[in-house]
Amino acid sequence: QLVESGGGSVQAGGSLRLSCAASGYDVSRGYMAWFRQAPGKEREGVAFLLPYGNRLYTDFVKGRFIGSVDSAKNTAYLQMNNLTRDDSAMYYCAVGWRGGLWSESFRWNHWGQGTQVTVS
Repeated sequence: QLVESGGGSVQAGGSLRLSCAASGYDVSRGYMAWFRQAPGKEREGVAFLLPYGNRLYTDFVKGRFIGSVDSAKNTAYLQMNNLTRDDSAMYYCAVGWRGGLWSESFRWNHWGQGTQVTVS
């Protein structure tokens, strides 16, 4: 089970930190990803958290978003800085990668319920 939290409303230029608490899955040993979906748009990959601290980011968040994992809490985080209106979306974490291009949502088996981020 995955439970996201930390979303909310923030002004442009502000920051938020999203959390994804996992149960039944070891976040420090597996692959995780953050996605987002804005109304009327497809779900898109934001960050790919690989084992041993490796991270990949899509171009539109590179340098602004940082993914991390706290193994003691079995929780993944997405620190989002310098937010813009284009970052407004529902944000999801996902596990159970089936291989292939990580940013394609259909390659992930398990999803949280999402947390809403609104930037004004």
